[in-house]
Amino acid sequence: MRRLRADDRGALGVLISILLGFGVLLGMGAIAIDVGQIYQERAELQNGADAGALAVARGCATGASTCLVNKANYYANHNAKDGVSTVDKVCGFDGSGVLSSCSGSSGTMVDCPAKPASGTKYVDVHTSTQTSGGDTLLPPAFARTLAGNDSYSGTRVQACARAAWGSPKTATTIALTISWCEWSTATSGGTVYGPTPPATPPLSVHQVLKLHTTSGTGCPGGPAGSDGPGEFGWVDEVDNDCSVLINNNTYSSDTGASAGKDCKTALAASWSSHLPVWLPVYTKVTGTGTGGTYSLSGFAGFVITGYWIPGASQKDWLTNKDECKGSDKCIAGYFIKGLIPTTGTIGGPDLGAYIVQLTG
Repeated sequence: MRRLRADDRGALGVLISILLGFGVLLGMGAIAIDVGQIYQERAELQNGADAGALAVARGCATGASTCLVNKANYYANHNAKDGVSTVDKVCGFDGSGVLSSCSGSSGTMVDCPAKPASGTKYVDVHTSTQTSGGDTLLPPAFARTLAGNDSYSGTRVQACARAAWGSPKTATTIALTISWCEWSTATSGGTVYGPTPPATPPLSVHQVLKLHTTSGTGCPGGPAGSDGPGEFGWVDEVDNDCSVLINNNTYSSDTGASAGKDCKTALAASWSSHLPVWLPVYTKVTGTGTGGTYSLSGFAGFVITGYWIPGASQKDWLTNKDECKGSDKCIAGYFIKGLIPTTGTIGGPDLGAYIVQLTG
């Protein structure tokens, strides 16, 4: 009998151990599920803050009238699985007084970094939890069922993103370049620009850029009025789509007066759509032919109204004229201020082209 009772006590001990172990596993499972839910919530809030900051920055980069803080709400909500989130604050510096000043950073992982250098144009978007029922706490899935935790009602999850804008020092552009002298002459040193399409520009901003000329020019880029011996402003393409990523201070020339097939397509598309192309602007050119190397100054926006190059030409839609004479190779149009619709790095001189970048 004593042996049987001992056996019963052993069985009871095993049962108690199983129950305790199951309770621990249940608690760990509950915590894991709730923590996973918090991480998912924070990912959604961060995506919403990133998208909202980029949207507000793009608007502010083009002017005070398009610097709209409510864009942050739209993108924050559309990045939440339940379609809603809280935008607690939109602040920063836009140069026009539209954005309110940001307070100091708390230094936590859910806050934006400390303020950038004075004069930097940026926006911070702060987001936090909101449920479809309007609650600002993320309700627990199982954590409340744990012993001694019945008063826990949820967690307020937060996120922050910063986007800045300014003149790029790297960008993806059309594979065609002009000299800083040409840009400066055409824009009166960066003070005269045409309106952003689809607005019709005045004829006073219209320019004819000569890629190569034998009739003389007020702003030669090199010997014989061209960009350099054997060079006509074309740049080595990257992906055979008439685009080039310029991420350092130099880029290579592509010889020949005629544009390649892809560049002819790009010119025709810009001419017909009236949408701007983005040009790298150089300060000097060294070498000749395929050994030609341009030194980058910055980037400029240009709306093509007509062009005349070997194998491709279009009459100027603004003046209704053919303005390129003799054996000259020309592109006509006007410079604008605008936002380059590609990624890049901020930090170049201001030639009228801007870029937006997530910085925090």
